[in-house]
Amino acid sequence: MVLKTRGFAHRIDIAAQPPPVWTALCGPSLLPLWLGADAKIKPQQGGRWVATVAPGLVREAMIDVFEPPRRLRLIYLTPVELPGFDGAVVDDILLDGDGENTIVRLLCSGVPDSADWNPFFRQVRATAERAMSRLKVLVEQRERLVAARSTT
Repeated sequence: MVLKTRGFAHRIDIAAQPPPVWTALCGPSLLPLWLGADAKIKPQQGGRWVATVAPGLVREAMIDVFEPPRRLRLIYLTPVELPGFDGAVVDDILLDGDGENTIVRLLCSGVPDSADWNPFFRQVRATAERAMSRLKVLVEQRERLVAARSTT
């Protein structure tokens, strides 16, 4: 029997060019500011990404694609409390500049479509939306500070 999977897409527009968004997304010192205090990244292809994105929800991934400042793809390890499966949960994060803003797209795929995985799916989807909002706030605040410093 073929295992069905599911995913979700989330888009957020950030008032900044792609390089500062990428720095916040993948910078080891900035990642914890929007994702969580224990968030860690080894920013390179084959590197490691780990964070507690919600109480009791630790996500650990290998960086499969690392293309600054345009694309980051994470392949997650299956949480120990969930049944294993032949597949992988993947987040593909794409950044596109449109002149003044960066469009950030988070494409999550590969989550098993089974009752055992339902709570995980709901929690990951909700925490991803909140995390992307925090990323937006962090980058836009930093951009306002840079602009204010350059006018003084």
